[in-house]
Amino acid sequence: MNFQMQASALAAAIFVMCVADASAYDRRVVVVNNTSTTIQEFYASNTGQNDWQEDIFGEGALPPGGEVTINIDDGSGYCKYDFRAVFEDATETTKAGVNVCEVGRFSFEE
Repeated sequence: MNFQMQASALAAAIFVMCVADASAYDRRVVVVNNTSTTIQEFYASNTGQNDWQEDIFGEGALPPGGEVTINIDDGSGYCKYDFRAVFEDATETTKAGVNVCEVGRFSFEE
């Protein structure tokens, strides 16, 4: 193999590793309810969206003191998401710009 072919092969291998690395971020987050009220609905939309996606809990809920692991990955490649929780007493809270590629645990507090 001549030098030019070796250099091309090396460049291709480096490119593949970089692309794989960028898409391999773990977007699983443990969501914790550190409040005294059950979370009835939970939404996570990447910061490029202008509206909330579907309720991730669906028919479920997260009781006080409870936690659940959620894969936030929506296939967009985004790392930053806005979180919204709707509680059983109809109050809600929003946290913008959570970096799910870096944060492994997120808590809703009183």
